[in-house]
Parts: sequence; structure tokens; C-alpha cells
Amino acid sequence: MKNKFKVLLVDDHSVVRHGLSLLLQSICKEVEITHADSFEDLINKLKESQDLIFLDISIPGGNSTKMVEEIRLNYPDLLIMMFSAYDESHYALRYIHAGANGFLNKYSKDEEIIQAIESVLKTGKYISNVVKNKIVENALYNLPVNPLEKLSEREIEVAELLVSGDGNIEISNKLNIQMTTVSTFKSRIFEKLGINNVVKLIEILKVYNN
Repeated sequence: MKNKFKVLLVDDHSVVRHGLSLLLQSICKEVEITHADSFEDLINKLKESQDLIFLDISIPGGNSTKMVEEIRLNYPDLLIMMFSAYDESHYALRYIHAGANGFLNKYSKDEEIIQAIESVLKTGKYISNVVKNKIVENALYNLPVNPLEKLSEREIEVAELLVSGDGNIEISNKLNIQMTTVSTFKSRIFEKLGINNVVKLIEILKVYNN
């Protein structure tokens, strides 16, 4: 690992930034740490040179993968580590394809976070076992990176209405279909996306339905 490097921690929860700061300082005494709690704050802080940023998906003012694309366009040499509580198997490849150097779950053990930092600083990338398995699975079974591609046009319509807060009755009326059909579509959507509630559906559409 580098003896000295600069890190920008971007998260709107100060406790997350504080925890990461302590971990970084425990492995490198000369690490220079800067904090940001929004996308606007991030852009301002990047006016000062940084080696690595830890970036949460859901920061105020951020726009899913588009913020990564914008950062990568303007700072091509900057190392971007996504740091999120969202499921790696659903989100990591999307952000890596957008330009991130790695994706790390916030619930990772300290040892894995340290390994990720060492890897991205040394090789320019960090691919967790979860992401490696997802890459292999996609290649073997020719699966799309965007899970919404598994859904039909009608299932996308139903998913968007569910996310907007409509219940089965409202969806039935808006799409002129039976309530039992709505229930069937909902079950198919959840099964195809590997989820079991609307909260997870909201997360997926936020990232992939651009």
C-alpha cells in the first residue's frame, strides 16, 4: 500500500465517514482524509487533488450511475470505490460499467475493506467474490447486466406503477386488466428480479430505469 495517499469520503451519514476514517488511519498513518456529504460538496472537494473516493450510491444531489460517469469524464485517473448498503449482486456491475473501480458493501468486514483499499490502490480495481461470481454467471447463462431487461414491457409498466405507490386496484384500473392479473405480474416481477418487496424494487428502478 502507498505510504501516503488522499481519500475523499462521500456519504451523507457522518457515522459512516467516521468509521471509515478510523479504519483508514489504522492502516496508514499518513492518509489525508476529506469529507463530503452531497454530490455538490463532492464536486467542490474534487477541486483539490484526490487519489481515491469512497462514494455512496444515495448521496443528496447524486443521480445513480450518471454521477459516476460525470466524475470519470472529468477526473479520468481518480479511483472510485462505490460504498453502499445495496446488494452487490444487483448493483455492482452497473456501477463498474459506468466507470467505478470497485464496489464494496457497507456491511463488509474490516478485513475485506482493507483488502479492497489495498487492491484498488495497487491494481486500480477491486472485484469482490460476489461480483466475480456474478460476472461468471452472466457469461455462462448470457444474462443481462441490467436486471430490468428480464422484464416484459407490461411488467415494466406494472413495476413503475408499484414504485409510484399504486396498489393492485389502481394498477388494474390504469392498465385495464384484472386484479388477479396484476397480482400475477407482481409475482413474476419479484421472481425475475430475485426480490420480495417493493422497497427492493424501488432501489432497482432507481439505478437501472434511466
